[in-house]
Order: sequence, then structure tokens, then C-alpha cells
Amino acid sequence: MPALRLLAACLAAILALAAPAYAQDEPPPSRCVAIAQAIPNVTYANFTPAQAVAEGKVSITYAGHSTYIIETPAGVRVATDFSGVYGSDPLPRVVTMNKAHRTHFTDFPDNGIEYVLRGWNPDGGPARHAVVVDDVYIRNVPTDIRGPDVLGKDGNSIFIFEVAGLCIGHLGHLHHRLEDAHYGAIGRLDVVMAPVDGGMTLSLDAMTEITERLYSSVVLPMHRHSTPIEEFLGRLGEGFAVDFRDSRSLTLSLRTLPDRPTIIILEGV
Repeated sequence: MPALRLLAACLAAILALAAPAYAQDEPPPSRCVAIAQAIPNVTYANFTPAQAVAEGKVSITYAGHSTYIIETPAGVRVATDFSGVYGSDPLPRVVTMNKAHRTHFTDFPDNGIEYVLRGWNPDGGPARHAVVVDDVYIRNVPTDIRGPDVLGKDGNSIFIFEVAGLCIGHLGHLHHRLEDAHYGAIGRLDVVMAPVDGGMTLSLDAMTEITERLYSSVVLPMHRHSTPIEEFLGRLGEGFAVDFRDSRSLTLSLRTLPDRPTIIILEGV
């Protein structure tokens, strides 16, 4: 693993130096996918190229169900899998949604929400988001959802938030194992928000596989329902530290990420 990280860091530096210029109206090149595109079929290490700008701290709060509130150093408030039940006070500036159940979206978001990013495309085909809001770049990786008989194409999105040098991913209502193309599009995740209900989304074995492959510095469980958290923790074993918190919030920066991958269970999860 150290050799792989060194190789990836070198490739990241080369990619950064060779990166083409982009127009003002285009999204910035992602810092989270460069490594993934350069080295396919590997477990992505939890590090960031030296060229990354990492200023300020990011606050993450568990609001409920699959809704986390992300607050950026510039004060942008983002609510994930927003249904209006959790995370609406104070009103977020950005919300993401997923289509699987009404507990993960709303057809009537408050008019005061500036950006409503649906994980599916109402007009058909995959949703495509690449949005810059002050200091956060938000993009998505489409996945499928289960219908009554078959998978519903492109009904879910994994949303990725790139802010303060961190790559933060929310898996949404994920219904299937990820393929190499998904991992390549996701890239490195320093923080991953993972559903651990054990059945409504994915089995715990499948979610463990995804968590181990992403190998994020911080794993934030969500969407637990009645599944004992110990069942998820036990599958990951000694390769991941466990940290139970008595607060619904934590503050992270690139420099304060744990040295060892850590599952942090916030109050309420």
C-alpha cells in the first residue's frame, strides 16, 4: 500500500502539471477522480495531491435517516437525500435527492433553496450534475434502483462534494454493487456516508465490500433502521477503527483526518 500511495501521488503531480485550462463556465477539474483515472482497478488511498488547496474546516451533522448537513468554510449549507423532514432549519442553500422512496426526496422543496439536485433525471436518462457553489464543487455518479421486478435505470446518484481539499461522498439509496467504472468515476473519497440497513439498500456484506474498496479515512453510517450497528462494524474488522460520538456533528479538515480509516458513529445514527 505505501508503494501504491507513492505511485499515485507522483501520477497526481504529473496530472496536475499537465492539466489543461478550462473556461470560466465549465466546472473545475475534479481533484478526486484524477488518481482513479490514472490507476484503474485499485483500492483508492486516503490522501490528496500536494497541489490541492486545503483551507478551512468542514462541519458535518447527522440530521436523520440519510440526511447529513455539510457546511463549508464559506458557509454553504448542503443537505443530502433531502425530503424536507430533516435538515430544513436553517434552510440549506443546496439539497440533493434520490428517487427510491419519498423519505429521500420531495416534490415540493422550499422556494428558498437555491440548488435542488435530483439524483435522477425526470426527463429520462442519467442525471448529470457539475455545480460550483462558492467553495464547493458538487457532482454525481448515477446508479440504478430496484423496481417491482427489475432495476430502475439511473434512479439513484452518488453525490460527491469537493471542498477544502476534501472529497466527501454520499452513496444515497444504493441498490447494487459498484463496478470498476463506478469506482473510477467516484475516485478518492476522504469521507463516505454509507447506508447500513442491511437490506432496503444493500446487504451488509455488499456494503462492507464497497467500504473496503473505497478505503476512506472517515466512514459515516446512515440509514440504519433497526440493524444493530455492531453487525456492520464486525464485518469490517480490525482494519477500521471505531469512534462513537456523543454529538450529532463533527468538524474535519484535510490535516485532521485520522491516520487510520475510522468509522465514526454520530449521535442519532
